[in-house]
Amino acid sequence: MSSEFDSFVQRIKRELFTHSVITDNSYCKWFADAELTKSDVIYFTQQFSVFSNQFTIAQLNKVINAGSLEEMHDAKEILMNELGVAFKKDSQKIDSDTQFGGIEGSVEDSKFKFQFAHFEWLLAFAEPLGLGFNDIGRRSIGSPPTLFFCDELIRLYGTEDNVVGAGASFAVENWAAAGFWKQLIQGLENFNETNKNRQYLSKDLEKGLRIPPLKLGFFVWHDKIEEQHASHTWHELEELYFGSKNFDEDTFITSGLEMLEGVKAFWDGLNYSRVVAHTKGGVYER
Repeated sequence: MSSEFDSFVQRIKRELFTHSVITDNSYCKWFADAELTKSDVIYFTQQFSVFSNQFTIAQLNKVINAGSLEEMHDAKEILMNELGVAFKKDSQKIDSDTQFGGIEGSVEDSKFKFQFAHFEWLLAFAEPLGLGFNDIGRRSIGSPPTLFFCDELIRLYGTEDNVVGAGASFAVENWAAAGFWKQLIQGLENFNETNKNRQYLSKDLEKGLRIPPLKLGFFVWHDKIEEQHASHTWHELEELYFGSKNFDEDTFITSGLEMLEGVKAFWDGLNYSRVVAHTKGGVYER
């Protein structure tokens, strides 16, 4: 490792990794320990599903705008997994009854199943909340902050400029591995436990106020795979730094910061909405 690259790594840690959406995400902190209501979880699910579904567009752009065949293959791995091709390692068998694939390996020579698609994982999660196919994932249900984040992903993460795209991708992957998935899982586990233990009257059951446990596989799987992705970003950065003639540190850092601002807008939007809703008796408005 050269002294120049080592200095750049320190700059990344100093300028990117100290961003507040990584170090101090107010919404996720609240979500992890709050006594979540059904309305809280429904609004979160809808907005998160919009981001998750719109990410497919950004990832397709990343495939189209890849700077090399190898980069295109890497981008296709993620895209095809999003759409329903499970990761498979070596001779590993993908059981047709398995809800989720592994976190290692490749989509090549693997199996496509509709139920492996990330949208369908979220749909299975959302159904006990009373949300159906047309209630999640669509731009029309996204709040302005959610749509801003989605559009920033398309603009930065899916760009044709390989340095800008690398900076945005690096920022997204390291944000995703910083622990927010664990906070979401903790909050949803608490919600399941509280819902299970709460005493209900028969009329409450008739109104659907008591719901079956939410299936958390989508969140658990992503938590596991993001830790692996973050380690890969450092190797990819080193290859780009030494292998690209047009690499520019300032462009990389700036695009990373812009991407993190987009991420922050999403979570700040959720936080603002929940504060307003809780002052209005739990009523969420888009």
